[in-house]
Amino acid sequence: MAVHIKIQPSNHEFCLEGNDTILDAGVRAGLALNYGCANGNCGLCKARIVSGKVKKTRHHDYVLSEAEKNRDYVLMCACTAATDVVLEALEASGENDIPAQKITTKIKRIEQTTDNILTLHIQTPRIQRLRFLAGQSVTLSLDKSTRTDFPIASCPCDDRNLLFHIPCDSDTPFVQALIHNSKKGDTVTVTGPHGHFLLNEGSRRTQLYLAYGTGFAPIKSLIEHAMALETPATMNLFWVVDKKEDLYMNNLCRSWEDALDNFNYHPVIDTDAVEHLLEKHSRLEAVDVYIAGPETLTRCASEKLLAAGLPDTQLTVSTVD
Repeated sequence: MAVHIKIQPSNHEFCLEGNDTILDAGVRAGLALNYGCANGNCGLCKARIVSGKVKKTRHHDYVLSEAEKNRDYVLMCACTAATDVVLEALEASGENDIPAQKITTKIKRIEQTTDNILTLHIQTPRIQRLRFLAGQSVTLSLDKSTRTDFPIASCPCDDRNLLFHIPCDSDTPFVQALIHNSKKGDTVTVTGPHGHFLLNEGSRRTQLYLAYGTGFAPIKSLIEHAMALETPATMNLFWVVDKKEDLYMNNLCRSWEDALDNFNYHPVIDTDAVEHLLEKHSRLEAVDVYIAGPETLTRCASEKLLAAGLPDTQLTVSTVD
């Protein structure tokens, strides 16, 4: 049976089912709650019960002071909700609220998605999950000589399982080592996150996503985050490639369109993407636009959209090589 949880002062709300911890349910619902180890050791996920009852489900080594106990503080990573609950808890409102982290992860899977793209799936330790905001990037390294920045292609709602879309034609030492020398179980060091390619969660304007090639990676993170938040805004994805084979997750995008009433998918193959976008959305004052891809393409698209009347405050751009 689901119970309802409300977080103050943000007034964000989500549901919790079964014996999920409050922290796990909140993160899965897209909230950027404050936490560290998620294992009862650090105390960063402390929250104060304003109303309702919680139940401790996990042991924790962090010791709450008597003053904190008297004020009804609990650890969200160690408790579930016994009734509907209102909690006072910290949440990140921007990239400056997310701490810098360095985590040793393991390769869970390397998949050849297409001839030109690898999907790298790495997993963090249970006690050191990566806190990040949708659309951000991290630095990946296999050793001291292989360090490369990549946008995270997965949602913060699954903070242990991190996905990256790797272009096989890159001649960087990291990519070459990944292709020729890496296997399941190998260590990858993750440093970050960084970047301000973030979803405007407070806006109810139509969302237009313009992804050039592997610029789809941070766009995918934003879209999945919007889905976790159950945003009511209409989402339109324009994925721009030179040929159909470059739509390396075409089936995923089709499945989003089939499953969601407010999602529309527009693959754009070897044509002017901005012209195609403007044919469908002429009232640019009513949209938020998110563009990701190589700098030359994102700059050109941005200039065209701004010239067509898009307010610059409603444009967010990420450069992905």
